[in-house]
Amino acid sequence: MSRSVCIVQARMASTRLPGKVLLELAGRTVLSHVLERCQAIPGIDAVCCATPEGADCDLVVAEAQRCGVEVFRGSEEDVLDRYYGAAKTLQADFVLRVTSDCPLIDPELCDRVLAMVTSGGADFAVNNMPVTWPQGLDCEAFTFALLERASRESQIFAEREHVGLFMRHASDVRRANVAAEGEDMSHHRWTLDTPQDYAFFDALFPRLSGGPEGWGYRVPLALVEADPKLAAINAGHEHPLKE
Repeated sequence: MSRSVCIVQARMASTRLPGKVLLELAGRTVLSHVLERCQAIPGIDAVCCATPEGADCDLVVAEAQRCGVEVFRGSEEDVLDRYYGAAKTLQADFVLRVTSDCPLIDPELCDRVLAMVTSGGADFAVNNMPVTWPQGLDCEAFTFALLERASRESQIFAEREHVGLFMRHASDVRRANVAAEGEDMSHHRWTLDTPQDYAFFDALFPRLSGGPEGWGYRVPLALVEADPKLAAINAGHEHPLKE
C-alpha cells in the first residue's frame, strides 16, 4: 500500500516578517490554519511539519505538535535535505510540498496536484507551470524516488534551498501541471511575506466561513472580487514564477 505524505516547511526566520508562521489570524496561528487544511487533503495519509534545528524553532515544533502532526527537524539552509529526511523517516512513497506562508491553501486543489503523481502519470506535478492560480495556492507533488535522486544529484545552492528546482528542470522527469479553469487569477496575492500581506489576511480571515466551508479557493476569491479594497492592501507584487 503506497503512502502519501504532505510535508510543510516552516521556520521562524524571515527577513521581511520574522515569526510570521506564528502570527494570529482569526484567533489562531497562521501555521495552524495551514496544517489543518493540509490534514484535510483527501489523498494524504500523514502531515509533517519540517522545521530547522535550533532553539528559535522550538515554538514552531510546539505548535505543530499541538495541531497533531508529525515533526521533523533538519537543516535550515539545505531545505531539500530536510524534505528528504522527513520523507524517509515517514516512509513516504509520494510527497506533497506546501509552504507555511500559505494560509489559504486549498485541500481539494492540493489533492488534484497529488493525484497527477499517485496515478502514475507524472513524477513531478505542480499548479504553477505556467502560473494561473493566485500566489499562495502553490504546491508540488513528487515521488520519493525523484526526491531521493534530487537530494543526491542537486549541487548548486539554489537547488538545495528550493526543493523542486532540480525536478522542474531535469530533462528526463515526467512533469504535469494543474491549471486554473477559465480566467487567469495569478494577479491575486495570497501569500504571507510582508506586513502588508499580514494586513490583507487580517482583514480577510474574519470574513471567511468557519471550517471546511471556507477552505475552497472560490470563497476568498469571491470576497476579494466583491471588495477591491481588500486586494489593494498588498497589491503590486508579481508572482515570482511568472515571466
